[in-house]
Amino acid sequence: MYTSLNTHYRSRFGCKVYKLSLDGGFTCPNRDGTLDTRGCIFCSGQGSGDFAEGGDDIACQLERAKARVSQKLREGKYIAYFQSFTNTYAPVERLRALYYRAIEGDDVVGLAIGTRPDCLGQEVLELLREINRKKPVYVELGLQTVKEETVRYIRRGYENAVYFRAVQALKTIGVHVVTHIILGLPGETAEDMLETTRQAVAAGTDGVKFHLLHVLKGTDLEKDYLAGKFQCLTLEAYAQVLKNCLALLPPETVVHRITGDGAKRDLIAPLWSADKKAVLNYLNQYLIGE
Repeated sequence: MYTSLNTHYRSRFGCKVYKLSLDGGFTCPNRDGTLDTRGCIFCSGQGSGDFAEGGDDIACQLERAKARVSQKLREGKYIAYFQSFTNTYAPVERLRALYYRAIEGDDVVGLAIGTRPDCLGQEVLELLREINRKKPVYVELGLQTVKEETVRYIRRGYENAVYFRAVQALKTIGVHVVTHIILGLPGETAEDMLETTRQAVAAGTDGVKFHLLHVLKGTDLEKDYLAGKFQCLTLEAYAQVLKNCLALLPPETVVHRITGDGAKRDLIAPLWSADKKAVLNYLNQYLIGE
């Protein structure tokens, strides 16, 4: 069907691996005034890190995160995941200290970093190359869409060419590139979503995270949703477009996620996405059954 993240981890590390979401105290050029102050139109106040651990000390965050997953992961290893906001958007020495602190434990087998493709300067790339020689590095890039009209609407803040250059730069230094794609963005057709997937594949991404567009409280997207400017996908429509996108992926492309979910306390729509277990069961049955 597709290469799942669990399959990839077991093949690469020989055991079950669980990602521990961390908050490095970063901001974003879309929030600090460099590009904008409002953030992307869909982004929550936590910078898409709603489930990341809080606090300043990375070691303490790691221990809390391990405790949270201890019932799920009785045996296995961890990947330290800097998730909130833009996790390469800081002086390189600060990044070095945070990254090395996160991976120093023997039970941490790798480092995952969520960032923007316009925040990967040469010094950052050299640091990632250095760390990747010690433990595997995964860099997650927020592409979301390649449709220019949608790019402007969501306030992404960079041209598609920036993403393509970033993928090539990261592949040159040997890190695993993961591309985030949102399905169901306002005004997009199924063909638009397929085209984003095609271009991510053509760029050479090693992995993909597919996200359902969900509307969170306090975002500018919420205002447009409540004003009736767009509707969210139904579960059935999401499953169909997801299936078609997955069919475009080469066998070696790792599917890191087949849907995304926001914090239930902030979810405005679609409400069916609140039952994550039921959604995943439906999607897996749909993908297997047809």
